Amino acid sequence: MRLAAGARFALQAVHRAATAALVLAATLLAAVLPGFATADYPNRPVTLIVPYPPAGGVDAMARVVAQKLSEAFKQQVIVDNRGGAGGTLGARAVANAKPDGYTLLLGHTGAMSINPSIFKNIGYDPREDFEPIGLVASMPVALLAHPSFPAKSIGEFIALAKAQPGRLNLGTSAVGTGGYMCAELFKALAGVDVAIIPYKGTGPAITDLLGGHVPVAFGVLPPALGSISSGNLRAIAVTSLQRTSLLPDVPTFDESGMPGFDAVLHYGLLAPAGTPKEIVDQLNFELRRLVATDDMKKRIYAEGGDPLTSTPAEYAADIDKEEKKWGALVRKLGLKVE
Repeated sequence: MRLAAGARFALQAVHRAATAALVLAATLLAAVLPGFATADYPNRPVTLIVPYPPAGGVDAMARVVAQKLSEAFKQQVIVDNRGGAGGTLGARAVANAKPDGYTLLLGHTGAMSINPSIFKNIGYDPREDFEPIGLVASMPVALLAHPSFPAKSIGEFIALAKAQPGRLNLGTSAVGTGGYMCAELFKALAGVDVAIIPYKGTGPAITDLLGGHVPVAFGVLPPALGSISSGNLRAIAVTSLQRTSLLPDVPTFDESGMPGFDAVLHYGLLAPAGTPKEIVDQLNFELRRLVATDDMKKRIYAEGGDPLTSTPAEYAADIDKEEKKWGALVRKLGLKVE
């Protein structure tokens, strides 16, 4: 039976309206259910690049994240350490990677918020070349000493350094990292002349500290906790305003005669700019869910950190805030690396 023209037009209008409604419903569903629009992501292994060598704080946090995301996605998340140039090489590799969600970066205050000010040309823009996914944790830095080092407190260390200007070596992680900046901040506020010896990462710095090649060093706690427990290293103070639960007997710099000394590092997950929003949202959803679990909280605490969660926008704002904070210090001290 042939329909009249008016009836055909009416049916076509109904069909168009139904199609539009289905599209709208799918869009809304994708917005509230991360991963709906990318149901097959990830369908192969994901690479998580760490812009520092193994055995440091960033590496430790990356391995916690990789393990938990692997379990959640039922796909392997492979940690790839690409240290060098203060974290810029690894970060640059992610900035230039295909934005498909299969190459991610374990972001860190050094690579994202310090390097842009201290290095002349890092080859990436933290604000333009990445899609922030979410924060994972914060972590203080500690001033660590070889057991033979005579100073037992910040006050004693400052007195010793002033008595021997230019003669004390102070180890740190790479130029531009949180450990390095803590050393520069300490020098400026304490008014001491010590020689900063930067290593490729915290791990190598701790190795030389254990061997007595440097008497003291600034570093994150994960690679040093075992040596502190065994008495092979001594923690003098931590850079957070509150004491860490891992070393409750170790004072803060603030308590030790340097009021307001606050240098806590932030860790987060990022993807290359242009990564589809659906994938970013899916990763953020999983990351926030995982960090909220008791098991992952315990893992982060065990590595010397405090769990953090955020939206992608909140992580972007955090990078911006930290860059302004550390950038002001870099400019004040006149620090620059070619």
